[in-house]
Amino acid sequence: DSIQMNRRTEIVERAMSHRIPAISEYREIALAGALLSYGPSREDCWRRAASYVARILHGANPGDLPVEQPSKYNLVINLRTVRALGVDVSPLLFRADEVIE
Repeated sequence: DSIQMNRRTEIVERAMSHRIPAISEYREIALAGALLSYGPSREDCWRRAASYVARILHGANPGDLPVEQPSKYNLVINLRTVRALGVDVSPLLFRADEVIE
């Protein structure tokens, strides 16, 4: 993941040079020019992790805490890339949490 995040511009540029629609789970990759991103809300995951830390600091046994799945996902669509690739994402636009112009 850190490699993908650190090299996101290069990854997107290479994909675009071959007209390949790049898709990622990270919003930052869509901001860098990928077609779209769809993945768990990192902010929500951080908040939930903080509640786990608080429970442990208040004496909870980490082994007794339940494993949780992300509950909030974000869909981000980059319209500039949609236009450049000429793809149709109109069925997804109404579901998007964020549309980048």
